[in-house]
Amino acid sequence: MKYSGWPEPGELVVGRIDEIEDFGVFVDLLEYEDKRGLCHISEVASGWIKNVRDHVSVDQRVVAKVLDVDESAQQIDLSLKDVNDHQRKDKIQEWKNERKADNWMEQSFGDDIADEKYAAVANELLAEFGSMYAGFEEAAIHGAEALEDTDLDDDEIEAIVETARENVSVPYVKVTGYVDLEVFDGDGVDVLKEALQAAEGNGEVPASEASGGSEDSSSGVPEEVELEVTYVGSPEYRIKVQAPDYKTAEAELETAADRAAAVVDEHGGSALYHRERNTDEE
Repeated sequence: MKYSGWPEPGELVVGRIDEIEDFGVFVDLLEYEDKRGLCHISEVASGWIKNVRDHVSVDQRVVAKVLDVDESAQQIDLSLKDVNDHQRKDKIQEWKNERKADNWMEQSFGDDIADEKYAAVANELLAEFGSMYAGFEEAAIHGAEALEDTDLDDDEIEAIVETARENVSVPYVKVTGYVDLEVFDGDGVDVLKEALQAAEGNGEVPASEASGGSEDSSSGVPEEVELEVTYVGSPEYRIKVQAPDYKTAEAELETAADRAAAVVDEHGGSALYHRERNTDEE
């Protein structure tokens, strides 16, 4: 997607040098529709410049800083020398990420997505996350929950989450679930403690309830998984899982709930696992 407006002074922009003159270079702004800027020779590089072509070449991709914008004169003044290596690297990565997000938008809504719909969805992501890529990244990590404060409808959210989870590489993912635990006998407190320890991977699942009926089934959590159980409000407990991928995270979440339920069931109690928090009491 290219922006139809104008860049702001001080903004970093990605461009392609399309013409070189003795007095400077003209830069096609790759993020903006039909926008071209001029970088005066004094802004190409620090120090005295004998030949501008010693510093830049036609078709070279550059990152420039916007010095001034005169919309009435259709003029954008740029500087190449005011951009350091760190800024250049970060801006290029940001631009590449947005190009990826642009492809993901088409994957989510079709190659023939109408400009109006594209703009509406893109603007929601930009307003909430600062960039389309960040919106897809958050959707990959947190699912539909990440988009609940936007004005996107359920179908749009579902499409974005599905595409994000197929394409976005994240260092880890987090999922949350809840389990209601109740014990009715006199040792209820001790049983609940044992159930929570089992959920967290500390202790043994009762043999009669262990997966596959194994009599020596350990309730340990894989090394690459982080799991935390916290009290929400009687009888509800929150289970949070951090894992390298969603398949692992979802599996460990349900397994943790099953471990707690097995302990409670063995003592005549009840357990109910659910993904959303129970707000009936609030």
